[in-house]
Amino acid sequence: MGVISIRLNKDEEKILKKLSEHFHEDKSALVKKSLYELYENILDLDEIKKFETKERKGKISFYTAEDILKIS
Repeated sequence: MGVISIRLNKDEEKILKKLSEHFHEDKSALVKKSLYELYENILDLDEIKKFETKERKGKISFYTAEDILKIS
């Protein structure tokens, strides 16, 4: 497992302390959770871009609830 050192200014330290107290998590866990959430945001944005590209090309279609019920 890698170990990194993070330098925080006083305001950042206060924020991290407040988050740690609020979520009842240690600071390391909060940093890790933040990394995963940021990475998830990137993946989500990639999927949105793919969807929008397909939509512009007219390759996307939607079904109403009524349409779905007719198929079933």
